[in-house]
Amino acid sequence: MARLMGIFEDKNARRWLIAILAGSVVVRVAAAIYLGNQVVDLPGTTDQLSYHTLALRVLNGYGFTFPKEWWPVTAAGAPTAHWSFLYTFYLVGVYAVFGPHPLAARLIQAVIVGLLHPWLAYLIGRHTFREGVGLVGAGITAIYAYFIYYAGTLMTEPFYITAILASLYLALILGDRQSDVTPPERTGKLLGLGLLLGVTLAAAVLLRQLFLLFIPFLFLWVLWVGGRKRLAPLVGTGLVILAFILPITIFNYIRFNRFVLLNTNAGYAFYLGNHPVYGDRFIPILPSEMYIRLIPPPLRTLDEAALDQELLRRALIFIKQDPGRYLRLSLSRIPAYFMFWPSGDSGFISNVSRVSSFGLFLPFMLYGLFFAFVRQKKPVSGILADPSAFLWLFLVIYTLIHLLSWALIRYRLPVDAVLVIFAGLAVADIYARIFVSRHANRLPKIQHTMS
Repeated sequence: MARLMGIFEDKNARRWLIAILAGSVVVRVAAAIYLGNQVVDLPGTTDQLSYHTLALRVLNGYGFTFPKEWWPVTAAGAPTAHWSFLYTFYLVGVYAVFGPHPLAARLIQAVIVGLLHPWLAYLIGRHTFREGVGLVGAGITAIYAYFIYYAGTLMTEPFYITAILASLYLALILGDRQSDVTPPERTGKLLGLGLLLGVTLAAAVLLRQLFLLFIPFLFLWVLWVGGRKRLAPLVGTGLVILAFILPITIFNYIRFNRFVLLNTNAGYAFYLGNHPVYGDRFIPILPSEMYIRLIPPPLRTLDEAALDQELLRRALIFIKQDPGRYLRLSLSRIPAYFMFWPSGDSGFISNVSRVSSFGLFLPFMLYGLFFAFVRQKKPVSGILADPSAFLWLFLVIYTLIHLLSWALIRYRLPVDAVLVIFAGLAVADIYARIFVSRHANRLPKIQHTMS
C-alpha cells in the first residue's frame, strides 16, 4: 500500500512516468507488429489503404493521384486533395528511407506516439489538477485499448490526437497568468509559446482540417483568461498557422483552378452525413456502394474540388428545407458517438476494444467531470477561468462539431484523450477517500497507543 501511495508523491513521479512511457511504447510496438507489413482493411482502418496507395503514387512520381477510381468518386489519375497532405508526406518520407514497408511506418509512429501521448496527458493532468492525476491519466492513456489499436495504423488519428493534446497544453500554459509576475523576459517566453502553439495547431489542422473550427474558441479562452498580454503571442500563433496552410492552398488552386483551403472532404462528409436518406435517424456506416449512389450522377463528372463545394451547398439546402429533421438527425448521432457496449454488427476486435477502453473507463470519466467542478469553491467567472473549464470547452465544442456533421466512434478518440485525464482525477480522488483517509483516521489511535 505504501508503494501505491508513492504514485502521488513528487519524489517518485519521474520513476512512475518512465515506467508508464516504457509500457506505452511496448504495447504500441506490439500492436504495430501485429498489424504487420501488409495494409488490409481491418475494422475502422479503411483509410490505411488510401494513405498507403497515395504515398506510393507520390513516391513513384505520379503526384497526389490514384491509379483507379477512388473514394469517394475521384477519377483515376485525377488530382486529389481529399486526404491529409501532412500524413501522406510522413509515409512518403518513411518509404523513401526504408522502402515501401508499412511496418517501418507503423513502428516509428508507435514509438513517437507511445512516448508523446501519455506524456502530454501527464502534463495536462499535472497542470490542471496535480501530479498524481497526471500520472494516473498517463497510465490510463498507456493501456487504453483504442489508443493502442490505432497507434500502429497508417492513419491520421495517432498524430492528430497527439497534436491536439500538445495544443491544449500549450494553450493552458499561455493562458496561465500566475507567471506574469516574473521578470520582463516573460514577454519573450510568451511569444515563443505562441509560435510553438501555432506549430502544434497547424499540425493538427493539416492532419484534419476540422480542427480549424475549434481554434477560435481556443483563442478566445486564452485571451479572456490571460488578458491583453496574450494578444501578441496569439497573433504569432495565427501567422504560423497561416504560413503552414498557405502553400497547400496555393498548390490546390494550381491543380483545381479554384479556392480549396486544405482538403476536399468537408462537403462530402456534411452531405453524406445529412442526406434525407437517413430520415431523422443516423446510421454510422452504410454499405460503401450506397454512398456512391447518394451522389447524383450528373455531379460525378466534376473534379474533386468542384464536387466537394457543390455537395456542401446541397447539404445546406437539406438543412434549410427541414431544420427540424436536421436537429433530430443530429440528436440521433449521440448513441453512435458515445457507444460503449458490444454490438452484433461489430467484429471481435472492435467489441473488445470498445468495452475495454471507453466502456471500462466511462464511469471514472463521468465522475471526474463532475468532481472537477464540485471541488471548486469559486464564483462562476472563476470556475470558467479554471484550466479544467478549458478542457470542458474542448469536449463540448468538439463533440458538437461531430454531432452536427458525422459521428463515428473513431472520431470521438480526441475526446477520449481528454476524458482519460478526468478519469485520472476520479481514480486519484477515490484512492484518497478510501486509502489516504483510512490511513489518516488510524494515525491518532497509533499516537495515543504510543503515549
